[in-house]
Amino acid sequence: MVPHLVTALNGPINELEARILDSMPAIERWFRLEWMEHTPPFYTSVDIRNAGFKLAPVDTNLFPGGWNNLTPEMLPLAVQAAMAAIEKICPEAKNLLLIPEKHTRNTFYLSNVARLKQIFTLAGLNVRLGSLDKDLTEPITFELPDGESVTVEPLLRSKRRLGLKHFDPCTVLLNNDLSAGIPEVLTQLHEQYLLPPLHAGWTMRRKSLHFQAYEEVAKKFAKLLGMDPWLINPMFNHCGEVDFAAEQGLECVKSNVDALLTKVRRKYKEYGIGEKPFVVVKADNGTYGMGIMTVRDAKELDELNRRTRNKMSVVKDGQEVTEVIIQEGVPTFERLNDAVAEPVVYMMDRYVVGGFYRIHASRGIDENLNAPGAEFVPLAFAESHHLPRPGVKPGASAPNRFYMYGVIGRLAMLAASYELEATDPSTANDD
Repeated sequence: MVPHLVTALNGPINELEARILDSMPAIERWFRLEWMEHTPPFYTSVDIRNAGFKLAPVDTNLFPGGWNNLTPEMLPLAVQAAMAAIEKICPEAKNLLLIPEKHTRNTFYLSNVARLKQIFTLAGLNVRLGSLDKDLTEPITFELPDGESVTVEPLLRSKRRLGLKHFDPCTVLLNNDLSAGIPEVLTQLHEQYLLPPLHAGWTMRRKSLHFQAYEEVAKKFAKLLGMDPWLINPMFNHCGEVDFAAEQGLECVKSNVDALLTKVRRKYKEYGIGEKPFVVVKADNGTYGMGIMTVRDAKELDELNRRTRNKMSVVKDGQEVTEVIIQEGVPTFERLNDAVAEPVVYMMDRYVVGGFYRIHASRGIDENLNAPGAEFVPLAFAESHHLPRPGVKPGASAPNRFYMYGVIGRLAMLAASYELEATDPSTANDD
């Protein structure tokens, strides 16, 4: 089952799919050489949009939740990738401390934590969960809808190490994106591996830096395939010093929206695309689909109502928005049972381990689907979809479509590794 592209303009993407399949040996060699130079993030998920005329990542998450949305068929791949990742970082590892988000009463999120625990347990590690919540003084157990349970324990910090009672881990894995800042308990750790590193958290990370790195990757990849990088790269601008609540800095947003829409119109004209272009304005840091709006005309920013301004001024954990990224909107023309759909690709180390479609019955093709009411349909069906099938008609084969998504997902992951190298505080003074 491959979701249908409801657009007459799926020619370029079918051409892109054919070109990617024809170039598979060159592509895989190119990735191998890149990974010799760069370290992949420990785990990554990438939201992708397929417009028929363009296929691009729109968000890259370095602390992915949602592992529970992957099917059991994907588990062996994830376990193998976890083994490879751990072997590279700490081959003698026995114990892994997993630190989840603080809002741990959300059963969907906890099911994701249980799945991560399962993956690393099957990879041969003792896994326990520690909470950043200072109010937690005793272990607490949560029952999950599928009959399983997870136990979260209070963290114990010694001078040099972080652990739990009777548990000293070699590796500390964060499944908490540090939106609320970097807790002191995670700093100055010695002889312990903290994954992902602190500068991957939203306290320091910026989407504009990520997409700057992605632009560089997309250009290299497009050169390899002899194609226009725009077909896989969402253009963007950035504004700092914005305060939606006080209506300050909005002139910068307006002029950048206008400039970007002009560039997109030019590209649409070049490719004969009849769609109306739009841009997405979103907080330059943060996640959970918060602080996002779709803009089709810069004039719309003159008429923002209070509700929209409030929505745009604060993201997760009450953090204020002071910087925004203005990103070329990529419509999604994929449909699953009449609901708008977008693929999300999951990776561990440098391997694609699976993914799912995020679908939303009440959202449009130009809207953010990461919102209440979203549902998830796994990408793994009865057969393996990560091995492509050369020779099958483009646009009709699920394995081929998903191989293409895996390539785009890995390009975004490679961009994240460029980004993390560029922002690593430990190398900032080594010039």
